[in-house]
Amino acid sequence: MKIVLGIYEKALPKNISWLERLQLVAELGFDFLEISVDETDERLARLNWSLGEQLEVVCACKLTKIPIRSLCLSANRRYPLGSMDESIRIKALEIIEKACALALSLGVRVIQMAGYDVYYEQKSEQTKANYITGMKEALKIAARYQIVLAIETMDDPFMSSITKYLEIKKQLPSPWLQVYPDLGNLSAWPENDVSVELEKGKDEIAAIHLKDTLAVSEEFPGKFRDVPFGSGCVDFLSHLKKLVELDYSGPFLLEMWSEDSVDFKSEISEAKKYMIAQLEGAGFKC
Repeated sequence: MKIVLGIYEKALPKNISWLERLQLVAELGFDFLEISVDETDERLARLNWSLGEQLEVVCACKLTKIPIRSLCLSANRRYPLGSMDESIRIKALEIIEKACALALSLGVRVIQMAGYDVYYEQKSEQTKANYITGMKEALKIAARYQIVLAIETMDDPFMSSITKYLEIKKQLPSPWLQVYPDLGNLSAWPENDVSVELEKGKDEIAAIHLKDTLAVSEEFPGKFRDVPFGSGCVDFLSHLKKLVELDYSGPFLLEMWSEDSVDFKSEISEAKKYMIAQLEGAGFKC
């Protein structure tokens, strides 16, 4: 089967209409868009979209035949489930419920959750315990909306591997919880054997993020975004061959942050050309 390849919203210009944005997705040859609800007030406001604002997006999807299949919910960096502040934990769950309601309205199947217990606070055993408690409630919400919450493997030791996701899953045995591996983030942590990680998580993978990174070392904290494809540490061909071996047939998502670039089309096209070559070289049909 031909792969399904999407593009991250932040690869595309910010100040355009939804119809223009989805027309660009189609023009650039992608199958779907991953929408962002990040920690900025501007994108958090999407959780309170009116019916008219939601219909604008839905109509644009129908007119362009480009669906929004996933929602990147990084707003919980600002309002983390693991916070020591109870009011922030309550806000975190409110955000997740609003995100599930928005997903249901837009036809989104998967909410990608950033795998942080806390981001701006000091980590502790208590923040981890708070996160588990919060995720239990979040998964009850997700179950009511029939929306999958997929935890991304991160640029953070808390969720730096599929192994760590599986440890969380043991405490949260829900069909609405899956993992969203980022091949770049997995590769940047030297303790990870990416092929082993993918095999461990093969029955839990909702989608795969494609991006390059620079590896963490004792002297360097790593670089987890804005690394041109092919210039980082990710052995895409090897990892994609492993996914072929595992008979992976889910979606791939090209993750880029070129929304402020004047030459975003050529940057996206070059990245796509590189990744298609890797995917086809591994045995996927593109």
